[in-house]
Amino acid sequence: MRKLTLLMMICMGLMVRAQSTWTYGDHTYTMEGNLTAEKYNNAATGVVTFTNVPTDYVEFEALYTQFLGKTPHGTAAMMPMAMEIYGRNRDEGLRCLKLINWPNNVNSVVSQLKEKYGTSEYAPANDGYHQRYLPAAVLKGAKPENAYTPSLPYTVEMKASVNKHQDMTFGGTGRVMYIYIMGDGWDTHQRSVEIIKQPDSELHQVFNCPSLYTQCKQIKGEWKGLK
Repeated sequence: MRKLTLLMMICMGLMVRAQSTWTYGDHTYTMEGNLTAEKYNNAATGVVTFTNVPTDYVEFEALYTQFLGKTPHGTAAMMPMAMEIYGRNRDEGLRCLKLINWPNNVNSVVSQLKEKYGTSEYAPANDGYHQRYLPAAVLKGAKPENAYTPSLPYTVEMKASVNKHQDMTFGGTGRVMYIYIMGDGWDTHQRSVEIIKQPDSELHQVFNCPSLYTQCKQIKGEWKGLK
């Protein structure tokens, strides 16, 4: 009986960690991990890979509602995608950000991205404050020394934060969990993202993520962009 129970636990663990794949046209997305809003596990991790950044809002919405939005790590990995889409097209990007973010977080993200992505006579393209490459700074393999060129396929690696889950006590209902996204764009090599899961929804949302748009290390060379 004890052996059977142990075998069942192992099988359940494997099921949780099993990799799943979702495709849209010739774009492929994979997800694996055991991060969950239901229970805190300080050893939990998550990995999302993708061959391309979603082309537009239509693909982004399908990816969120049908696949990545169903897990906290999948949702967290969509933030650099949304940030990249915003850099390419402000209107499309804003729709993407509104889709996956808690309403109160949208304005904070957009106001910072406008500054980081915009240029002016006071902050020209060669100014260190202008960091159009911010979305790449959390992708595996990207670092300032290689002009933030990530490995292929693009990979977002995550792990549980040291901060345990918290239930909302004002402004709505839901449980907030904390995730570290790994990245070499900062000395800490990780960025904190807060994810919220409401009890009446199967989808997660980004509750707060200021460290994702915090100034990263200055690039060395010229950024070649993302696919």
